[in-house]
Amino acid sequence: MPAHIGDYTDFYTSVHHATNVGRLFRPDNPLMPNYKWVPIGYHGRASSIGVSGQRFLRPMGQTMPPGAQQPSLGPSRRLDYELELGAFIGRGNATGEPITMAEAESHIFGLCLLNDWSARDLQAWEYQPLGPFLAKNFATTISPWIVTLEALAPYRVPFVRPVNDPQPLPYLDSPTNREGGSIDLQLEVLLETPRMREQGGTPATLSRTSYRHAYWTLAQMVTHHTVNGCNLQPGDLLGSGTLSGPTLEQAGALIELTAGGRQPLALPDGDTRTFLEDGDCVVLRGWCERAGAARIGFGECRGTVLPALGLPR
Repeated sequence: MPAHIGDYTDFYTSVHHATNVGRLFRPDNPLMPNYKWVPIGYHGRASSIGVSGQRFLRPMGQTMPPGAQQPSLGPSRRLDYELELGAFIGRGNATGEPITMAEAESHIFGLCLLNDWSARDLQAWEYQPLGPFLAKNFATTISPWIVTLEALAPYRVPFVRPVNDPQPLPYLDSPTNREGGSIDLQLEVLLETPRMREQGGTPATLSRTSYRHAYWTLAQMVTHHTVNGCNLQPGDLLGSGTLSGPTLEQAGALIELTAGGRQPLALPDGDTRTFLEDGDCVVLRGWCERAGAARIGFGECRGTVLPALGLPR
């Protein structure tokens, strides 16, 4: 691990992911009314974060099958990955002292790749009214390298909201954020199945996107996190949330690529996936490149699903 992680907060910064997932459950009103006003997040489980190469058991939990009268306990059948970035806090703040937009990025040491594994069937049953619990706390995988914001300076791009969308409240706005709050960081998801390994094949690319599509910036995440006086500490990790782009080919999770499991994804070797199967290995990659600047790589973030344990007695 590149740091001792005391606390972990996962955000929801992709409006495309929020809309795509919301449409599966609320076709007429996919985006919740607060989304375009506030950087949504939840507090995750720091103890289950592992470095690239992490192997974890398929999670167990309660699910409510369609038409059932009561839930049942068993292994997740709708296990998913989430393509994210992680931001490590380098300098904290005192309790009760919010971090302003002008200061926010000076509190971030750097970025890594992050896979927030998600059990969608557990999540659907448990998330109301308090949000994610067992669906998210069993494993989170990060890349071993932290890339500093200074190294990413050549890849800054303006942060722009669509004309018809509400602009951020004043405490979440600044000239610096508007001029270069976004980063054109290329992201890729690959899947290596047991069959691919057995046959010596190469992993299949599932999607590619860019961090520039995020609806909320790093500075806005830090500022909102502390506006109520919350104290961040060195080593705390902030997740970006799933980073999907505006097209289906840029989706950052299987729940989007397969329309909630209704449209299986065809792999190059003839196999298919709706959600992850035992033995599947998901690889995240990230890099920045443009003419006249050094190519900056993030290495890879690799994690493998192992079979679930038997039911507890």
